[in-house]
Amino acid sequence: MRRWALRMAAVIAGTALIPLIPPSARAHEERSVTPPSGSGNVPEYRTEGPTLLVCKTDAVDFTARIAEFEPDLLAANQALWEQCQANGFRDLQEAINNVTQPGTIIKILPGVYLEEPSLAEPTEECVALTAGADYQALPYEQHEQCPNSQSLVAILGIENLQIEGTGASPADVVIDAQFRKPVAIRADRAHGIYLRNFTAQHTTLDAIYVVETDGFVVDTVVGRYNDQHGLRAVASDHGLFTGCEAYGNGFSGISVATLTGPLVAAGHEVERYAIEIRNCNSHDNLIGYTGTSGSFVWAHENRFVDNSVGVAADSATGGPFERPQHHALFERNVIANNNKNYYGFVRDGTCARPSPDRGYDTGVVCPAVGVPPGTGVINAGGNDNTWRDNWVYGHTYAGFVLSWAPAFLRGDTGLWAQFDTSHHNRYYGNRLGEDENGAAAPNRMDFWWDGQGVGSCWQKPSDARSEPLVFPRCGAHGLPAGYGTARYIAEPAKAVKLYVCSGYDLATARLPSGCDWFGATGLSRIEVRFAAAEALLLGAVLLAVWWRVLRRSGAGFVGLLLALSGLVVGVYGTLNEASPLTPIGLGLAGVGWLLFGIKLSQKRRPGLGFLTTAIGIFAAAGAIDRWVYMLPFVPVPPSLWRITLEGFWVLAAAIAALRSRRRRRRAAAAAKPKPTGDALESFTARLAAGGSW
Repeated sequence: MRRWALRMAAVIAGTALIPLIPPSARAHEERSVTPPSGSGNVPEYRTEGPTLLVCKTDAVDFTARIAEFEPDLLAANQALWEQCQANGFRDLQEAINNVTQPGTIIKILPGVYLEEPSLAEPTEECVALTAGADYQALPYEQHEQCPNSQSLVAILGIENLQIEGTGASPADVVIDAQFRKPVAIRADRAHGIYLRNFTAQHTTLDAIYVVETDGFVVDTVVGRYNDQHGLRAVASDHGLFTGCEAYGNGFSGISVATLTGPLVAAGHEVERYAIEIRNCNSHDNLIGYTGTSGSFVWAHENRFVDNSVGVAADSATGGPFERPQHHALFERNVIANNNKNYYGFVRDGTCARPSPDRGYDTGVVCPAVGVPPGTGVINAGGNDNTWRDNWVYGHTYAGFVLSWAPAFLRGDTGLWAQFDTSHHNRYYGNRLGEDENGAAAPNRMDFWWDGQGVGSCWQKPSDARSEPLVFPRCGAHGLPAGYGTARYIAEPAKAVKLYVCSGYDLATARLPSGCDWFGATGLSRIEVRFAAAEALLLGAVLLAVWWRVLRRSGAGFVGLLLALSGLVVGVYGTLNEASPLTPIGLGLAGVGWLLFGIKLSQKRRPGLGFLTTAIGIFAAAGAIDRWVYMLPFVPVPPSLWRITLEGFWVLAAAIAALRSRRRRRRAAAAAKPKPTGDALESFTARLAAGGSW
């Protein structure tokens, strides 16, 4: 009950509920994890050491697969084939089970590996562990007990193991889970693991899943066609994704969720990063990269292109990841043209089919969560992140989005914890609206911000507009210039929008009807309805007050026209996001409310006049805040004060209008002459009183 009450209070206050991962659509539950000690290191590729071979037995198939290899590689594979037929293994899991020495190298020859022994009927004991759910957050000890209950291939507690395909490219060695396992390859407490040159695919969760591992490399590996993630690392340290590729995944191509462990930071400076991602290509997924609680991550020289969203860093998860996401550095990446909209596959019923029948291999992606297609970067509740020197272009929604993520989404109901996200993020030096060759490729908006956060700063937008039109600027060394902002509450209209949009759910095919992410346009958009309803209500009450109190005042009439014009222009501004219409509307309304309030005070309505004047002041402040200069030292946006006062004003104005009507009736009654016995005298008196009968 307490959590429900806190959630409702946060929504009323303007909380921008996280668009990325609503509770109903998060990834699978993680087990309670412990970060590694941090004493490990990033393993290096080895060419020598104890070696095991894995291959199939179909010589015709193998010969066809290697026929076009370069001569040296062709000869090497032919030699390995002969050795493997004599003393190798037929399945990768079998080879892993026979590792007896640290530093072992397992070489997988070209072929498709279905790992049939891992698909055998589980024992009754193992069935009991996962009864009633597709995925259980099993502790490590239960994975040891039943290694293949959740994983096609399980690497548990083996250190310094290297697994590599011997083909010319990752496509030559394929580990295929056939959607019969949540994970294709699981590396659990497998310190020093090195995975190289193969493809993993067709899982109900993740192709590669590295957890609680100190020291790992995923090198030239492809993760594709999975219900959720392609390549994923959780609670691991000294990790490297390099030369990788991910596509066709329903959640993200690459995913990192870390615990801070021994790592420390001072400001934006860190002693080292836990995970490095470099030279990877993540495309045609729902999201190219997700960093849900992905702290101390360094991503550079990657391509996040042709997804729905290029990059997402967020703090919307509970369980073992209770702290907000923080300290990620993204630099020199290409984040471009992330405009794919896969929600049509939910709408037409494709994603309601069993996973094997959805058609992932033909381009179908079933979105695991709700996100705004056409977005380069979502930073939902992250702190101390830096985005610099990236190419961000060609997006139909926004280049960058920054929004709030209240702590109750992480299971923390402490009052002050609700305001611990979206602080001290930096956006500077990025190439906005142009590709690597300098050709124009504008974003619809460069930046979209819900207004919540302390100490963040932005570079100047390109020719594209942003929402709002002004931001705190980054100065020297990417630090905020000037006074900056200290906002702890988001803009109410944006909060309402994000709250509605967060209602997406794949399991029930729920697509929020009022959200433009899922196709809502014009007056069907929730924020436009919100603005229109506000304008209609206020306009109607303004007219009633003017008619009852100020209809003989020329200045009151001018104030009325200005206020009504501002309300109408404001609705059009909401329809045209990132345009100057919203601040223009606020400015017009502000002047109108001020003039109206002054005249009400002069008409001996001091209370209503004060409220009306206050609304005008906050409306004018909102216009300045959104277009001229973002007001410093203001913990909540002017719009929240204005909307709050409008609620009191409507009630007070209705009472004033009713009282004015009663006063007029009493005055009219008092003006009527008292009846006399002379009819002619009574008639003459009534004519003199203005003909009131």
